[in-house]
Amino acid sequence: MKAQDALRRAVPLLREAGIEDGSRDARVLLAHALGIAHDRLTLKLQDDMTEPQEALYDAALQARMARQPVAQITGRRLFWGQSFRVTRDTLDPRPETETLVAEALKVPFLKLLDLGTGTGCILLSCLKAMPLARGLGTDISDPALQVAMGNTRDLGLEARARFRKSDWFASVTGTFDLIVSNPPYIAAAEMSTLAPEVRDWEPDLALTPGGDGLDAYRAIAQGAGARLMPGGRLLVEIGPTQGADVAAMFQAAGLEDIRILPDMDGRDRVVAAVKPGGDRCGAA
Repeated sequence: MKAQDALRRAVPLLREAGIEDGSRDARVLLAHALGIAHDRLTLKLQDDMTEPQEALYDAALQARMARQPVAQITGRRLFWGQSFRVTRDTLDPRPETETLVAEALKVPFLKLLDLGTGTGCILLSCLKAMPLARGLGTDISDPALQVAMGNTRDLGLEARARFRKSDWFASVTGTFDLIVSNPPYIAAAEMSTLAPEVRDWEPDLALTPGGDGLDAYRAIAQGAGARLMPGGRLLVEIGPTQGADVAAMFQAAGLEDIRILPDMDGRDRVVAAVKPGGDRCGAA
């Protein structure tokens, strides 16, 4: 079967399964089955597929029709210009999280802490763009830490990134001029409303802390002061309705210059704060 024919057959199958962007997903999965970059697919559409390639494509389509995320099927996700490993043990890095990375990189830093690192996409993207910086990524999940370490090797950052199992600040020592986090923030009552790709395939531990969804921010607000250098910055991703609550927590913890930043769609996405003191240049 030619690749073009396989693609033509796949698109309606995905659409019938309720996949909103079935055409795009069919193309991404076909490139994966062919072992080529997505942007080279057009050049290969007239080629005959081998039996193993057809089998891999069929398996990928079946997985997608079961609503498994594309990134889990291919095992990779592009984030901040880099390709990251993704598994069922981690969140699928999302474009809106790049808002946090963009803000982090506006000010130089030398020592970075990423709480709940997952794939390591935030930590490693920041370090890749800040050559003198070093960072620590923490997570409560051993499998997630293994994924993050694999991404660190892929990006050649082993000398500047290290990882530790920790429940927020519990196993963290030292101080940092930048602390970042994309913690679990979905309220328990909202879990049933999530898309199947998220609800059924991504780890609950990384999605929700239960209750009102704010427990992670309470822990971060309580512990950040002891781990930030004077003038150090704290940046956290939030859900679109959580900005005021998180900002109030940071203010109560003694942080200042608190700002709520929008993502590319204009929704509240990041809360930024600064520990009083220091010259706020981001370096120590």
